[in-house]
Amino acid sequence: MKNIVVLASGSGSNLERIIECTQNGEIPNTQVRLVVADRDCYALQRAKNHEISNQLIPRGKDFCEKLEEILPENTDLIVLAGFLSIITKDFAEKYKGKIINIHPSLLPKFGGKGMWGMNVHKAVINANEPESGATVHFVTAGIDEGEIIIQGSVPLSPNETPESLAEKIHEIEHKIFPEGIRRVLGK
Repeated sequence: MKNIVVLASGSGSNLERIIECTQNGEIPNTQVRLVVADRDCYALQRAKNHEISNQLIPRGKDFCEKLEEILPENTDLIVLAGFLSIITKDFAEKYKGKIINIHPSLLPKFGGKGMWGMNVHKAVINANEPESGATVHFVTAGIDEGEIIIQGSVPLSPNETPESLAEKIHEIEHKIFPEGIRRVLGK
């Protein structure tokens, strides 16, 4: 059985999808062992609803140190699912190849500092891009610079809004995130 730790900062819909996939066998022989949030958010409640161990570690310079103290010894993969804090360089290097993230654009476009959530969707629309999407990638010391594992794309409609694009991207995320996890875990 492979063990995943999920880090989240928001509502946890990607977390819910990951839990669902581990329970229905879409991500076989894998369990979400721990959910950690950097702020009070609904993702913690989702973990509780599934009786998954969960912890709030407030955002701050010592976040990664505190995370390392509670990280289960047999953690196979750390999954950032809507996680807004930045992982330290030391933590990223120590767990290289064992941390993945999902980003709401087709990296390398629209990644990096400040590029999260609606900021990304507004930038994509303002740049008159014909398409956008989501990317599952390895986490490195550089923000959104890790090797790409899988991407999915959607066309932009002529009257696209950041909100309508966010909905489309969310659907893509729910499709590619489980596949990205399976690939990394060798499933």
